[in-house]
Amino acid sequence: MPTSPATIAHILDTLADLPGLRAAKMFGEYGLYLENKVVGLICDDQLFIKPTASALPLLPGIPMGPPYPGAKPQMMMNETLDDPDLAIRVLRAVAADVPEPKPKKPKASRTKAK
Repeated sequence: MPTSPATIAHILDTLADLPGLRAAKMFGEYGLYLENKVVGLICDDQLFIKPTASALPLLPGIPMGPPYPGAKPQMMMNETLDDPDLAIRVLRAVAADVPEPKPKKPKASRTKAK
């Protein structure tokens, strides 16, 4: 079941105090970005956040699960949204742990043969 736009709006509204947070369509579901880094996924109306070394201690005992078949388990954060301040701390911790995105290679220009 794909994620509904209402779920995306709810998550972004709940975490509105976190500047730079955005969701973007990714592989039929959504990626959650902070500081242009992928910090989580929203799949089947469920928020999944990367379990990084700095984020895990903030949520001891958090349920873990794969966002899609074959994926590594991630923190299942829907219940954590009840405490937006905690969720924001977790997302900031994940963003601090995740490396900067690799620069995109420029697209090769195509020239027409004459």
